[in-house]
Amino acid sequence: MYNVKYVFSQLVAFMNRSKFNRIVEKYNGNRYVKHFTCWNQLLAMMYGQLCNRSSLRDLITILDAHSSKWYHLGLGRSVSKTNLAYANQNRDYRIFEEFAYYMVSEAWDKRKTKIFELQGNVYAFDSTTIDLCLAVFWWAKFRKKKGGVKIHTLYDVETQIPTFFHITTASVHDSKAMDVIPYEQGSYYIFDRAYNDFRRLFKIHTIEAFFVVRAKKNLQYKMVKWKRRLPHNVLSDATVELTGFYPKKHYPEHLRLVRYWDDEQNREFMFLTNDLKLSALQVANLYKNRWQVELFFKWLKQHLKIKKFWGTSENAVRIQIYCAICAYCLVAIVQHDMKLERSTYEVLQIIGASLTDTSHLVDLFDKTKSQNFNVLYDPSGPNLFNF
Repeated sequence: MYNVKYVFSQLVAFMNRSKFNRIVEKYNGNRYVKHFTCWNQLLAMMYGQLCNRSSLRDLITILDAHSSKWYHLGLGRSVSKTNLAYANQNRDYRIFEEFAYYMVSEAWDKRKTKIFELQGNVYAFDSTTIDLCLAVFWWAKFRKKKGGVKIHTLYDVETQIPTFFHITTASVHDSKAMDVIPYEQGSYYIFDRAYNDFRRLFKIHTIEAFFVVRAKKNLQYKMVKWKRRLPHNVLSDATVELTGFYPKKHYPEHLRLVRYWDDEQNREFMFLTNDLKLSALQVANLYKNRWQVELFFKWLKQHLKIKKFWGTSENAVRIQIYCAICAYCLVAIVQHDMKLERSTYEVLQIIGASLTDTSHLVDLFDKTKSQNFNVLYDPSGPNLFNF
């Protein structure tokens, strides 16, 4: 009897295959498929993400070296460059999108926490652009001779899990993605200057949610009332009314304007919010934590494969991005369930180097010595899942 269980198989056990199968049935993903199923495709893509393969050819070369282990790794009986490329190009990306959202919800539920002690959740919304060659990725039009895609992400600052993502071509302006955000009543949404769209910000206000957005320098307003006793580094804290024609038309209510001096960067910041009860320092602290979503993008690009794609079609690009998000959430779930006192970078590196080992996961993390990875603790680098 075969008793050996590979590390990759132990990781797969953290994923809900029954849920994935129901999603596949919903979209008829395995119709006319005899050998290489959607589940095999997902595992092959996640294997490539976890072991940091740079191309489809590179991934297949590694898999061919372990061809005798395919069945026990969950990859099926036949894995080739042709069938994986065909699957990525033709199978419905919504299968992987829906499962990625399921993995996100699982990771989010496990990592629920309250850092800011606010009534609602705290989200940062931003986008990252991935440059592409327009001659190869013809559908991703950006500029005349340049292509690209944008990943618009709603990032839970407290759990450090992305809860919503929207993939568009790079030509779509950031503010337009605000229309598809699933807003929650009572939650806080943090935006950078690119999202100074008062019509869309007023929509957040009307559903009784809150926002903090960095104001532009040319903002036109008049003060209605202001506070006199201010804490250190708060230059002003005032209730204002917008005076520009379109801003006033799109946002007829009063706003709160906080001017804050940051000693670390030696510069002034202006924040707009519709929450009149938070202290000025809380408003500044919320915006400061918006940087977490930037660190998430940096971590994702450095340690998972979303900058170099293994297929050229839009469908293949979307599938690869969703599989990368699944891999990210899987690491978060493993780290939480096993109560690992290690950084995310260490966990990913240990897993990536041990996918075909037969060690038990507990022994794998207990026996390996902890190392100081400078990339993790660099002030300019990400510090995910460490509170």
